[in-house]
Amino acid sequence: MRILTVNPGSSSLKLSLLDDDAPPTRAEIAAGDGGRQSERLAAAVARMPRPDAVGLRFVHGGRDLVEPVVVDDRVTERLYRLVDLAPVHQPLSLYALGEIGRALPGVPVVGCFDTAFHAHLPEAAATYAVPAEWRERHGLRRYGFHGLSYAYATRRAGELLRADPAALRMVVCHLGAGASLAAVAGGRSVDTTMGFTPLEGLVMAERAGSIDPGIPLWLIRHGLSAEEVGDALEHRSGLRGLAGTGDMRRLRARAADGDETAALALDVYHHRLRACAAAMAAALGGMDALVFTGGVGEHDAETRRRLAADLSHLGVAVDPEVNAAARGDAEITAAGAPVRTLVVTAREDVEIAAGVRAALGSA
Repeated sequence: MRILTVNPGSSSLKLSLLDDDAPPTRAEIAAGDGGRQSERLAAAVARMPRPDAVGLRFVHGGRDLVEPVVVDDRVTERLYRLVDLAPVHQPLSLYALGEIGRALPGVPVVGCFDTAFHAHLPEAAATYAVPAEWRERHGLRRYGFHGLSYAYATRRAGELLRADPAALRMVVCHLGAGASLAAVAGGRSVDTTMGFTPLEGLVMAERAGSIDPGIPLWLIRHGLSAEEVGDALEHRSGLRGLAGTGDMRRLRARAADGDETAALALDVYHHRLRACAAAMAAALGGMDALVFTGGVGEHDAETRRRLAADLSHLGVAVDPEVNAAARGDAEITAAGAPVRTLVVTAREDVEIAAGVRAALGSA
């Protein structure tokens, strides 16, 4: 079965054509002017063999969309209702849905949801301590995100360790421009750092992560609009708010040159990362494996080294030379360390394609 996977991001739209009989064909469309982006997307699709089906990533599936589903008018309407819960990504996926429909008329599109991996969180982990009427009327709960990445990384970690993922307790770190952690036991998410929206949890490239909820309330009472506060928390906070850039490589270089602002930003980042990782380990009652994926997780050896050192009391240690040289899927565990540490290349396209096959009943 030939499947085109479509993965919209904040800066680009990634296409991957997966064919059982041929190597993957990939294309990446930079974000930009809507008209030109539409033309580039149509041209990229036209250069590829016509797929049998399309798999499209959606960040948010809400309460009900908890498994891959063929997108029809009813599903599309439900997805539009979730835009304000994921305002950075959901509109991009809906835009891609329309463009793919025009470029590939008659080809079924299957929606695959980042929230689905966390759909069965324990109630204690999913429930916010807010008034019951809010939870019931507005569906306030922890949804969690990056689920397609977690599902693939969990399965791939089991392959690398030659073990059944269902028998492992794993803390999986999806670290990129957007970042979160998940505690995975029995192959399922039992806790995660993102919540009702992708704003909660870790310090990210441009998102604030968890802050005192009194801060936005105070700012609104003192003259800022809700829109201004929301925009700042989504786009002008995190590492960018601390040091002017969310680019980890630039921050590392600046800190090495003695830039105290960059050094502080990295310290804040690692302080939150350490605390959240320890919380995920606590949710599991210990861990058998620590897994890094995502752009920073895969490519920034210093982030891996520093988190491993911070978690040394839990049995984590990495081999310095192996960690520094790691490329692609790799084990970087130090000799004798009881917790295995892995780097897994993010392959959301593979997970999306599996979701398409499941939704369409194909092997």
